[in-house]
Amino acid sequence: MSRGKAISVKIPTVKVIKALETKLAELESNYKTQDENEAKYQKSYEKWQKEIGKWAVAQFGKAENIRTNFRSWNNCLNVDFDIKTDGTDFPKEPERGFEQIHRHEYNSQKEEMSNAIRILKMTDEEVVNTSTYNAVARYL
Repeated sequence: MSRGKAISVKIPTVKVIKALETKLAELESNYKTQDENEAKYQKSYEKWQKEIGKWAVAQFGKAENIRTNFRSWNNCLNVDFDIKTDGTDFPKEPERGFEQIHRHEYNSQKEEMSNAIRILKMTDEEVVNTSTYNAVARYL
């Protein structure tokens, strides 16, 4: 199966710059609030761990395949077991409502987006060709 013809579009440079500036501001905002969002997530995750623990203990009578492991070096008994369930009767695990981004990745994206904005602002061209757009499209 062939891929067909390549798409050839001309997008106004001003629109591309505006879109990149918007995404750069969004990236910076998300990175600044990341620690706060992670703290909220961890708090809800710890609450869920307690809830799922209580649920599992209450369901122990239905347990199958019980495994134990005593660790004498720290006097700890690990009990592992399986409970057959359809997944609708136990507490729902919280989800991260945000994307975690590492510092090096943030710095790299920020630098590349800033460079693209600076270069596009220096051009006299009214439109951005497809190859230039493809170079910045991953940020949009």
